[in-house]
Amino acid sequence: MTDPLLQVRNGPPPRRALTPTEIVRRLADVPGWRLSGDGEEVAIERSFRFANYYETIAFVNALAFVAHALDHHPDLSVHYNRCDVRWRTHSVHGISDTDFECATRTDGLLA
Repeated sequence: MTDPLLQVRNGPPPRRALTPTEIVRRLADVPGWRLSGDGEEVAIERSFRFANYYETIAFVNALAFVAHALDHHPDLSVHYNRCDVRWRTHSVHGISDTDFECATRTDGLLA
């Protein structure tokens, strides 16, 4: 087990791109999310639907708070009653464990 004080001093471990097999396995843990794009643009993506623009923007603001806290930011497409969320890790040119953690936290905003 990692010493939490050491992690604070040294920062989180570096992110790495997951293998295709790891990605497929992890997708089973986040129902509703799907693969999008290919190559360096590969991401996990999900659309969230709302009753109106106010609810959509409330979701976007809550997601922005989570993303800022995790220092990991999604690509968003915001519409009147829908928000499309794409997670990928630019620094590894693919999908990392962080993207799946963020997908889980994104889903938690609506729980």
